[in-house]
Amino acid sequence: MAFLSFVGRVLFVSVFVLSAWQEFNEFGDDGGSAAKDLTPKFNVFSKHVITHTGFQVPEFEIKFLLAGAIALKALGSLLFIFGSTFGATLLILHQLIATPMLYDFYNYDIENKEFVRLFIKFTQSLALLGGLLFFVGMKNSIPRRSVTTKKGTKTKTT
Repeated sequence: MAFLSFVGRVLFVSVFVLSAWQEFNEFGDDGGSAAKDLTPKFNVFSKHVITHTGFQVPEFEIKFLLAGAIALKALGSLLFIFGSTFGATLLILHQLIATPMLYDFYNYDIENKEFVRLFIKFTQSLALLGGLLFFVGMKNSIPRRSVTTKKGTKTKTT
């Protein structure tokens, strides 16, 4: 059963590993094509945050955000493969930050094909988030074995 669990974690995390590897290979000096795709989405997301919450999003180069996302996915994936809840938490953090930015279906009209494509990707990302939350919940609900040695009672002889 432990082997099947390990294989399941490897297959689950392959989505994160493959995307981190692709982004790492294309990174370059400017962040690559992922940074070019993310820049307008991040700007729109920042405007939404500012208008709805009033918080100012700090300005920085997108390539640093992308490098952080790659690091979160890589480290979280490696730890998750070995059953770490910390690795799952890193992947949850990545999903919570990246999903609303990358799959901004809410900026498109319902009849637009881009809306449908982004909404499908958004729901797939939510499914991954749900799987990670399920893993963390199950890990925390399993009682840990306590290592106690039971000593037999000795009878008193007087």
